[in-house]
Amino acid sequence: MSLEQLSRSIAEEAGRLELPVPQDTIQRLAAYAASLWSWNERLNLTRHTDVGKFVSRDVSDAAAIGPHLARGEHVLDVGTGGGVPGVLLAILRPDLRVEVCDSVAKKARALGEILRESGLSLPVHEAAGQTVVEAAAARGDRFDTLVVRAVAPLAKLLSWFEPLAGAYGRLLVVKGPRWEEERGEARHKGFARQVTVRRIASWPIRGSDNESVLLEIRPR
Repeated sequence: MSLEQLSRSIAEEAGRLELPVPQDTIQRLAAYAASLWSWNERLNLTRHTDVGKFVSRDVSDAAAIGPHLARGEHVLDVGTGGGVPGVLLAILRPDLRVEVCDSVAKKARALGEILRESGLSLPVHEAAGQTVVEAAAARGDRFDTLVVRAVAPLAKLLSWFEPLAGAYGRLLVVKGPRWEEERGEARHKGFARQVTVRRIASWPIRGSDNESVLLEIRPR
């Protein structure tokens, strides 16, 4: 499939799902998807390797997160893998200052190549999110928002980032239907004492009866 055909398919799918995807971003989405899928043949970066899943799951999640980010926010995508949702947020919202990180060096390096092939330019860190957050705070360039999708259970995320709650603005975490159970487990393990966890948005998971939710985690 050519980039032109891929662009048309992405535009058609976004229109069918009534996603708020700006027309001037379609070609960049297509270039990113084509490079991501090519690299995925060498390194497992995504399970969403067709237009339907790419738009209904990846683009849909980024489009749902976007309205909860203020203009010009400094955003870190933690555990970015193949670049979702960070790269998509950067494409859909060019006003944002987006950086991405992954503790798996080969994934971070692959994403750097994907960005280069796609004509995109974002800082990519071969490091755990905690390390990137602490380094930014130390140089006075703290992140407003950390975005996390499909990285770890809530208890583990809080074990990493609750101790650093003063070093960044907030966490936005994409979760599935078990989010309340995960929140209960985190509290049972003694987390969420220094932060509040609340649901601020939800949207359907296409092709299922479940929904994704967006959790906002802020210092108390």
